[in-house]
Amino acid sequence: MTDFHIRIENIVASAALGVEVPLEQIVSKLEGMEYEPEQFPGLVYRLQKPKAAALIFGSGKIVCTGARSIDDVNEVIKKVTKIIRQTGTRVPSGYKVQVENIVASARLDANLNLDRIAFNLENSEYEPEQFPGLVYRMTDPKVAFLLFGSGKIVCTGGRTIKDVNIAVDKVYKKLKGIKAFTKAK
Repeated sequence: MTDFHIRIENIVASAALGVEVPLEQIVSKLEGMEYEPEQFPGLVYRLQKPKAAALIFGSGKIVCTGARSIDDVNEVIKKVTKIIRQTGTRVPSGYKVQVENIVASARLDANLNLDRIAFNLENSEYEPEQFPGLVYRMTDPKVAFLLFGSGKIVCTGGRTIKDVNIAVDKVYKKLKGIKAFTKAK
């Protein structure tokens, strides 16, 4: 395993409650809620603890974004369902929370030679005139990386923390194997 710190930047997750949700009633319950149905069909609820946002739809779907841990995701969904219950809506207890995407970052202890990576790694795209990072797509686990010359990497598309850790470890080994590191910081 790699010896650098992987930081979770954002987790997007959803839950489908399977019941209609009265958004008009909810918006009057708490501050920090925005509901402009002409602009967006859902209610936006920004929480401070944990710091995240929930998108609540009349269909009963809830999308949590901005969370930094699975525990935070679960806490956000729990708080939202409590608010929905306060409107008299019967929320089933058996809803499932599904992680849709995890974005994580890490900083390697070396700079990266992006030209060498682009030449040696299949499924990579590098057009420095358009974007300073290299895009590398991995199939197992199915994630995408942004690799920067500074040694910063961003991993997106993971569905579990384990997937992210496995993917970062694999990309690190691939980069080491093609001698993509240029100098230690």
